[in-house]
Amino acid sequence: MKKGLLLNSDISALVARLGHTDQITLCDAGLPIPAATPRIDLALTQGVPTFLQVLATVTQEMQVESALLAEEIVKQNPSLHEALLAQLAQLGQAQGNTVSVRYISHAEFKAQTEHSRAVIRSGECSPYANVILCAGVTF
Repeated sequence: MKKGLLLNSDISALVARLGHTDQITLCDAGLPIPAATPRIDLALTQGVPTFLQVLATVTQEMQVESALLAEEIVKQNPSLHEALLAQLAQLGQAQGNTVSVRYISHAEFKAQTEHSRAVIRSGECSPYANVILCAGVTF
């Protein structure tokens, strides 16, 4: 059995296969997922697991270089936005880098998910609780 925090075998394998600049999407329960993009569905019920729990767990094993957010999160979900930025800042400190953050429209965000290696769906039921993480390198 793994000793690490991340026990989900599908997510663990996904992270192990990532190369520099590969993307994965972490999303709320409502984001449409392209049919051709692999889906890892963690949603059990509304709010379980939360988006931030999924982010914290995945980034324990994933080196993150940058993050992509829908610009609508700033006004439509400011408390989650602030918590997400804080978590990304802490992640950057732990990794010894800065995780750059870029904003695009929600329509562009949905289109960009087609380029993700997979979409990991949480049980989050708050607006725009989505992020695309771009893999970095550890050297």
